[in-house]
Amino acid sequence: MTDIARQRAERLAAQPLITLASGPGGFFRGTINDLRELWKRRELQGILVRRELKNRYKDSALGFLWTLIKPITMLLVYYFALGQILGASRNTPEYAIFVFAGLTIWGLYADILTSSTMSILQNAALIKKVYMPREVFPLASVGSALLNFCIQFGVLLVAMIVFGQVPVNWDSLYIIPAVLVVAIFGTALALVLSALNVYLRDVQYLVDVMVVLLFWASPVVYAFRSVAGSDAAGVGTWLYQLYLLNPITIAVVAFQRGTWLHGHGVETSLAKSHIPLSHNYPADLDLRLIIAIVVGLVFLWFAHRLFTRLQGNFAQEI
Repeated sequence: MTDIARQRAERLAAQPLITLASGPGGFFRGTINDLRELWKRRELQGILVRRELKNRYKDSALGFLWTLIKPITMLLVYYFALGQILGASRNTPEYAIFVFAGLTIWGLYADILTSSTMSILQNAALIKKVYMPREVFPLASVGSALLNFCIQFGVLLVAMIVFGQVPVNWDSLYIIPAVLVVAIFGTALALVLSALNVYLRDVQYLVDVMVVLLFWASPVVYAFRSVAGSDAAGVGTWLYQLYLLNPITIAVVAFQRGTWLHGHGVETSLAKSHIPLSHNYPADLDLRLIIAIVVGLVFLWFAHRLFTRLQGNFAQEI
């Protein structure tokens, strides 16, 4: 036996025969240990993100162009169907920019949910053979979704420049907390849904329905002021407050405020409508964003502890 082979054998013998998949320290402890474990495997995380991107467009002639084709197709459909045929663009200047901004931030959230839910099952072979923190698989889906978002956001910036609608002002900073809210809640749900889907396969179909419902529960293709106008008229005040409790609604509105020039109080046809410009966004948007980020971080911690509790039986259930 050579010296190299002997050293490898000694290292292998020193390793434990069985590694527990569940997080150490119980439900309320062990978060720091889990984060350290994930940090040690950051290179593996990058490999999985790249693999996720490659597998998504495997054997595809257009490759990453599909990242642009889908949102652009949705943009054209909603622009002509809602904007031109149903007349939504009459009360919403630069409706194309408005819709594409909403589709861009919403696409990040939907991409995280749909891709991460199946992440554990799709990596069943690895989970059965090799020990690694199971969180890396839903987190790889989150990383892949964020990269796709960056590509689509680049297209949005180009469109804004072409239309001369680049909002170079302080409101542009709203883009950062908007993306943070979506990323935090998306990651938390990615951990929960991917774990639950191992035990109950109906979760993946429930997610498809949930994404459709949440799409229309957020002001993606319709202006927020239409909902605020209904509340101002005394229609469904409690429903309006329930609507604002959705953190993705707040994130979409904030992202639109950072990218849609005509939502900044610019003198347009909106000023002549019966709905004031102040209803483009909630009056307490800053506070709602802060609350959403804090609540999201708590939810993320809880989701991770739940994931570590459920991951112990992944190999058996798969």
